[in-house]
Amino acid sequence: MNIKREYERWLGNATVDSDITEELKAMTDIQIEDAFYRNLAFGTGGLRGVIGAGTNRMNVYTVAKASQGLADYLKKNFEEPSVVIGYDSRIKSDVFAKVAAGVFAANGVQVHIWPTLMPVPTVSFATRYLGTSSGVMVTASHNPSKYNGYKVYGADGCQITTEAAAEILVEIEKLDVFSDVKNSDFEAGVSNGNIRYIDDKVYTAFVEEVKKQSVLFGEKVNKDVAIVYSPLNGTGLKPVTRTLREMGYTNITVVKEQEQPDGHFPTCLYPNPEIKEAMTLGMEYAKKCNADLLLATDPDCDRVGIAVKNKTGEYELLSGNQVGLLLLDYICSQRIKHGKMPADPVMVKTIVTMDMGEQIAKHYGVRTVNVLTGFKFIGEQIGKLEQQGEADSYIFGFEESYGYLTGSYVRDKDGVDGAYMICEMFSYYATKGVSLLDKLEELYKTYGYCLNTLHSYEFDGSAGFAKMQSIMQALRGGIQKIGGKKVVKLLDYAPGLDRLPKSDVLKFLLEDNCSIVVRPSGTEPKLKVYVSVSAEDKETAEQIENMITKNAEQWIK
Repeated sequence: MNIKREYERWLGNATVDSDITEELKAMTDIQIEDAFYRNLAFGTGGLRGVIGAGTNRMNVYTVAKASQGLADYLKKNFEEPSVVIGYDSRIKSDVFAKVAAGVFAANGVQVHIWPTLMPVPTVSFATRYLGTSSGVMVTASHNPSKYNGYKVYGADGCQITTEAAAEILVEIEKLDVFSDVKNSDFEAGVSNGNIRYIDDKVYTAFVEEVKKQSVLFGEKVNKDVAIVYSPLNGTGLKPVTRTLREMGYTNITVVKEQEQPDGHFPTCLYPNPEIKEAMTLGMEYAKKCNADLLLATDPDCDRVGIAVKNKTGEYELLSGNQVGLLLLDYICSQRIKHGKMPADPVMVKTIVTMDMGEQIAKHYGVRTVNVLTGFKFIGEQIGKLEQQGEADSYIFGFEESYGYLTGSYVRDKDGVDGAYMICEMFSYYATKGVSLLDKLEELYKTYGYCLNTLHSYEFDGSAGFAKMQSIMQALRGGIQKIGGKKVVKLLDYAPGLDRLPKSDVLKFLLEDNCSIVVRPSGTEPKLKVYVSVSAEDKETAEQIENMITKNAEQWIK
């Protein structure tokens, strides 16, 4: 791509959005290069990038071009193509959703759009419920406010496969962003029926499916637990509080400053419940209210973070791994107790998720399926079970990045389901005088102490992208030891491994049941490093983890 020529073309043609026009005029040479050195990457996660002007940015033009490519793909593969569209609270999410709807309508693709902002799982659900050809969610999940994105779902409600993404990309790359995209007016589409608002009964059906996930099976528990909840200025407020209240959890305090949708996320730079800073305000509320449980969902409400009181009365954050292990054990034990375990029960987790999950599953006679990072691969496994008539065999899926799903009604992680099931599990144990930290300690005593940590390293711009590629190449150069631990085996998923799709992921199996996984993020300019340590106790594990991480940084930084 001739960067200067493309920039000048945008100057002359990008006139619809005044924000884009003004930004283009004010750009420096360095800004021009970063905004135009490539097209925003389209993959199984769709699009994700910084909001702004240029081919490497999220804007009305790149969204329209992606929508035209998807429309062309749908018309080739479906006789009567249709699409569900949802959007979150981010900057321009509603604008991008309407632009996409206008493009689809102009191409004869029937549009079903949520009338207000909604969580990610409702797009997966509505795609399946309405029987549409595809689904689109405008979101950048838990990224900082400068980002937005465009997730694409298949007719099965699962994020698109690698093959489908490649076919859609071929269609997108055929297009000129200014001359080949068909557009139509959103309001005109609503008037003539080419664009339809999704009925409230679909939202109610979604909530009802979440409520069915309970594994109490008639057992009575104390639901009057004091809950503090934060939707982190995102989409979770209505569906999470509605589900909890309808199931008897009414003692809920919502964090006021994070209650209403706001794409600027004024209280935290990263609206991600994985990060302590995002949970700080909620923890302050929990202390004031003397709450039993703190819950927070990310802006598109597909992740849940929690904090509970420890023995000293302080609030302690639990990791996604810890919550996933607790939920897995709770679901398995309840199903067995009540005779509700399917004949061939299956749990699905990602390869970077704590291996103790597999030990717990084995204890209960549950088969574990390990998949690549990304909940789309968990959804894919549910789909395979469904094709075999065994969807009911799926009992739980989780990933270390705070994503959980207890049923097959959607094919993506669900923060509404996660929040509800965490509340139920908390209440169940609290009724017996057991805290979640007590239960976690019990699991460690049974299966051994395990520590999993995640470290992210940012590499911005074109230079950063190249640096990440060179780091991954260097890591394939026969490393013998990391943090004093001998490398027993290197698993390279790039050529495809264990019947999994090809992926730029490296897993170093170290002695003493430790491991380190390195992969470029699929959605951000970051390298992600996952360290897993097994040890006698927490203190020893933390020392080993620190040695492994510090040593690994010599190749990564």
